[in-house]
Amino acid sequence: MNRRFVVYLVAFAAFLGPFTQTIYTPVLPEVASQLHSTSFVVNLTISVFTLFLAIMQMIYGPLTDSKGRRKVMLFGLTLYVIASAGCFFSESIELLLVFRALQAIGIAAGSVVAVTVISDLFDGKERGQAMGTFQMLVSLGPVLGPVIGGFLSGLFNFHSVFLALAATGMLVLVFNYLYLKETKPDNVEAGRFQPRDFAKILQNRIGSSIIYLGFIQYYVFYDFLVFLPNILSDRYGLSAEQKGLVFLPMSLGIVVGSYFGGKIQARIDGEKLVVLTTFLNAISVLFFLIFYSISLVWLLAGIIFFGLFLGLSLPVQTTLLTGAFTKNRATAVGAYNLFRYMGMAFSPIVGSLFYHIGGYFLLYGFIVVAFLAFSFLLSRRLLGSQANSPSLEKG
Repeated sequence: MNRRFVVYLVAFAAFLGPFTQTIYTPVLPEVASQLHSTSFVVNLTISVFTLFLAIMQMIYGPLTDSKGRRKVMLFGLTLYVIASAGCFFSESIELLLVFRALQAIGIAAGSVVAVTVISDLFDGKERGQAMGTFQMLVSLGPVLGPVIGGFLSGLFNFHSVFLALAATGMLVLVFNYLYLKETKPDNVEAGRFQPRDFAKILQNRIGSSIIYLGFIQYYVFYDFLVFLPNILSDRYGLSAEQKGLVFLPMSLGIVVGSYFGGKIQARIDGEKLVVLTTFLNAISVLFFLIFYSISLVWLLAGIIFFGLFLGLSLPVQTTLLTGAFTKNRATAVGAYNLFRYMGMAFSPIVGSLFYHIGGYFLLYGFIVVAFLAFSFLLSRRLLGSQANSPSLEKG
């Protein structure tokens, strides 16, 4: 088995999740018009997808630990292909909602199985580098999704987006069927799953630290995605096309950071690196808060720094998490992904509340305070006890 090839193989399966989540966001008004629906109901097709993507993390994690990596991946991809074809043929918003939910239920397997397979195949520094490659590819999903979706919809119609997803999913399914072998270690027997297994993961020093970090980072990330367009319109008067281009540097920063985050782990201890990048992430939000209203250049600098430091952190997080859990690492990854999706979900709701009370200053000021406080807490948890309190797996 060519391990490097397998990294790309499973990474493309995980890539399809965020790619599918955002691919037709540029043409939501056209979807509403063609299906004779409202913008609110059409937006639900995005929310429903994200909701099921989150819920299924809790299910696929234990399944991957008990049933094996290959079976779960092939099942998820097969369901995804069928659901994508269903979306293509949907002529009503009700059918589209159903098949979008099934799409998410299927492709949710990708992120859980991918990280678990990489952890099975690599150890030590090699695992960190492989995670960097994986995170880099997955980070391209939300970048390429709207671009390709807008292009296809412009040439044809929004239904063509789902035909492209079905074809791509079929290609990924065939390659995984042919080349993905079972990687679950023979000497590791996953015990019968019980709900308290998730509680045990959260009791672990590394497990809880990484999972809570994932929540807060994606809470902040989605605050940028949701509220930055308003700043760009109100403050700088940018068009829809120009606003889309502004997000590109931040997304590319995540991609570049993910690549180098995997490389740097070979030189710097993982726990020290995740603490450092968390502080830098918090400082980048403070930089944005201070300078976003001065000029567009300074605003761009702030979001690029945030994207870069987020990217540097991501492969370190998955490396630490999967290293702390061997018997039920897929369950740990599922819990981690669930909290990240919860951060995405809470961000627009809580952020809107702070914005209505105190505008952008309170919105991002709260993030800065919370992020810095968590950074100090993370430093105490990971570095303060590093010398005399090794992370013991409780899963």
